Amino acid sequence: MLEAFRSDTRAIEGLPVRLVVALVVGVASMSVMLNMLSGVQGLATSELNVKPSPDVVEPGTHDITFTVVDHEGDPVEGATVVVKSGTAELDDVVAEKTGGDGTATATVKAELSANREDGTLVVDVKPPAGSSFVDRRENTAILVVRK
Repeated sequence: MLEAFRSDTRAIEGLPVRLVVALVVGVASMSVMLNMLSGVQGLATSELNVKPSPDVVEPGTHDITFTVVDHEGDPVEGATVVVKSGTAELDDVVAEKTGGDGTATATVKAELSANREDGTLVVDVKPPAGSSFVDRRENTAILVVRK
């Protein structure tokens, strides 16, 4: 009986092929499922956009109004607008929260280095907590121009 098992080579040949097929089918199925899950999450998010007014200022202190809107242009309440130094300089980072009309007003004191004629302030948005909003794209920067 033991001799019968030694001469039978079918299990050795068939087992690796079956394992490879099972592995390929399993990986392909998992890939499809993960793609479906990430696609559902992507459809549920909405990109935010910030519109500063004015978006061009001279060096010095200015009140700038920011309007935060979703992809359909509707105002977004509770978003935090963050203004920080880019190629123009601020003493501190400025952060303001939007009201019910989607606007926030921030007082910024923009400065340019002695050898610069212009520069930019970077504007970011932190979406409201628990919302489906995201801010992945670059927002409109504030241009600081020396006259």
